[in-house]
Amino acid sequence: MVAVSAFLWGVLVLELYLGGARSGKSRLAEQRLCESTSQRIYLATATAGDAEMAARISHHQQQRAADDWRTVEAPEELSAAIKQYASPQTAILVDCLTLWLSNWLAKEDDDSWQMVKGQFLHTLATAPGHIVLVSNEVGQGIVPLGTLTRRFVDESGRLHQDIASIADRVVFVTAGLEQVLKN
Repeated sequence: MVAVSAFLWGVLVLELYLGGARSGKSRLAEQRLCESTSQRIYLATATAGDAEMAARISHHQQQRAADDWRTVEAPEELSAAIKQYASPQTAILVDCLTLWLSNWLAKEDDDSWQMVKGQFLHTLATAPGHIVLVSNEVGQGIVPLGTLTRRFVDESGRLHQDIASIADRVVFVTAGLEQVLKN
């Protein structure tokens, strides 16, 4: 297990918020970081592939503007963004890991995913500052029919397990309610 270095109120912290779609996980993760006096950075992984997604992204950006977030788009280069912005004076929210995973698995050359994931885990383990990760828990539903969707479910489950093993705090969110799995 790799030591995690992130800072919150004098304590080293890496947090993972998991939950289903519209479970309230992003809202709770944002609230968690709004309690911090650090500079808040929002690493967004979504891409606007259609008008509906563009509207969602715009809505989220407007919500964060009121809370003094700096938004950085990082649909693929998440490790580089964390390295660039992480410091003892920053609190970083990554939303969302499953969109980031989708971006990588949808690439023509998806053989690079294992290397990218390894670099990401190393970055999390060595980055200064408070880092909160948000991700969709997709492993509790039916088994998908297609090869790519099965790989997505498998890889997201493995990613969550790897992060949970090094995280200081893991929260599962259902109906806007937190269940702390690891603290």
